[in-house]
Amino acid sequence: MIKYTLQCASDHRFEGWFGSSADFDAQKEGGDLSCPVCGSSEVEKALMAPAILKGGRPSSRKDEAVASIAKEWNEAAAKAKSYVEKNFEHVGKRFPEEARAQHYGEKEAKPIYGEASREEVASLKEEGVTVAPVPEPVPTADETKKKLN
Repeated sequence: MIKYTLQCASDHRFEGWFGSSADFDAQKEGGDLSCPVCGSSEVEKALMAPAILKGGRPSSRKDEAVASIAKEWNEAAAKAKSYVEKNFEHVGKRFPEEARAQHYGEKEAKPIYGEASREEVASLKEEGVTVAPVPEPVPTADETKKKLN
């Protein structure tokens, strides 16, 4: 997990946690980032001081803190996903069309979820359609180590 200090075009600063630098870049390019204060999607990384590790290894306290954050995130993500699956209609790959039809009043508004590419999500947002990703769990340190080996 990487914590970035982020800043919007209106100079509001806030923190964001990402699985990697590439995750930040992908979310920024996909239009998935916004300022919690003003809603601006013009979000950049703010200048930050680097973390310098003693002895080249993170302390066990930092490892424990990251593991705790990942655990809490994964529990919250599982709860959110479960809620969506129980209370929303799954429309699969038809999500962009269904969301547009509801937005433009062609269909009755009801909670839906499904699949959409980053490009489709960006297009929906440009049209003013409200969409939000269902949170995904982050890999634990053990899972990451297994992938690397």
